[in-house]
Amino acid sequence: MGLGAMALGSLMGCGSKTSSVIADQARDLSRPLLVRAPHFAPKAKQVIFLHMAGAPSQLELFDFKPELQKYDGQDCPDSFLEGKRFAFIEGVPKLLGPQTPFKQYGESGAWVSNLFPHFQDVVDDVAFLKAIHTDEFNHAPAQLFLHTGGPRHGRPSMGAWLTYGLGSENQNLPGYVVLVSGQSAPSAGKSVWGSGFLPSVYQGVQLRSQGDPVLYISDPPGISRDVRQNAISTLSALNQLEHAEMGDPEILSRISQYEMAFRMQMTVPEAMDINEEPQWVHEMYGTEPGQTSFANNCLLARRLVERGVRFIQLFHRGWDSHGSNEFEALEGGFLRRCQEVDQPMTALIKDLKNKGLLDETLVVWGGEFGRTPMRENRGGKVAPFNGRDHHSEAFTMWMAGGGTRPGITYGETDELGYYGVKDKIHVHDLQATILHQMGMNHEQLTYQFQGRPFRLTDVAGEVITNILT
Repeated sequence: MGLGAMALGSLMGCGSKTSSVIADQARDLSRPLLVRAPHFAPKAKQVIFLHMAGAPSQLELFDFKPELQKYDGQDCPDSFLEGKRFAFIEGVPKLLGPQTPFKQYGESGAWVSNLFPHFQDVVDDVAFLKAIHTDEFNHAPAQLFLHTGGPRHGRPSMGAWLTYGLGSENQNLPGYVVLVSGQSAPSAGKSVWGSGFLPSVYQGVQLRSQGDPVLYISDPPGISRDVRQNAISTLSALNQLEHAEMGDPEILSRISQYEMAFRMQMTVPEAMDINEEPQWVHEMYGTEPGQTSFANNCLLARRLVERGVRFIQLFHRGWDSHGSNEFEALEGGFLRRCQEVDQPMTALIKDLKNKGLLDETLVVWGGEFGRTPMRENRGGKVAPFNGRDHHSEAFTMWMAGGGTRPGITYGETDELGYYGVKDKIHVHDLQATILHQMGMNHEQLTYQFQGRPFRLTDVAGEVITNILT
């Protein structure tokens, strides 16, 4: 009788989680980005995620380890090597001390290296998370794990989950926008902003700060606005007929995407035109209109937040500091990456704060993992430049605004910066916390796929309540 009652309840849609999944997937996909109610009152309305693709070294930026300097050049302890997997280290590498001076700044006394001279001004607006760890130690799997909750292709990204769950406040712009700068696209490719098994309308839309903001957004020569409108209307009618025959909800997504693209022809060029900004704003960010740069993308992120875009993701690649060549050297390319991001990310925080937007905008900064306290010795040989291998055990990220506690440092690593020893944070905890600040319970934001409800945090994740206001 008990099993029979459970089966009947399942068929009737009883049980809060089952019925919510069924009701959620019965949404009107012809208007997929309409604002939807959160699970509870949110602290943030929008997210700007600044991803430093390639993984910057926390030991040269935020995690000050004077003891590591003392042991510079000595053999790495066996306890750091036994049973561990590294991307390139072989044999017994040498410890590598910090390659830049550190000082404490602000009333909070946060440790920051001299490579971020602008960022030192806003440390009291930031919550540093110093003992984050991940399950992956290579770039593409770690990037997928951070943004989709799994190390393999096919799962929805965080931005897709949030626009699926909450919609967007601007129906004339994508709810989820991606801006790319630096060496190239992330190692994991566009899957890190994909929709996975969610309807494709929720995937990130990559906008460009040089040329047409979106490829093929301009009408071909000789095609007027009226002709384009007629074409869209005809396509929508044909797709409606196909949907009536096939019943595939993805057809409704296709209709909404065509219509969104038509509206974007008017709204995107205006939103992406940073020439409208006064000169003092360009000087604050260090922007160069017409160029592809992290600075331009930071200013664009603020403009998109002002226009109600739900999730804005910036990828800046070039942080992979192995020491195998000058570009990947801590004394070479790493310094240039720091110069590229320091001023604009600082300006973004100041600008959002001055405009009263920081309280409702959650800004997240970090890479997919950290770097080892040991100097890389690829193939057992010392690299020609100073560099560090991939490190999944402990790295630093920071968050600002959106209901996070400003001016705090949460978490601690050991004296050499290898392990997290206090207030450790798993990547799923970080994801759960971001969703929580947006008013979403990470255990309830689910989607039925392949016979079970999936979620961003898989079967783990706890909200980091100690870093929240």
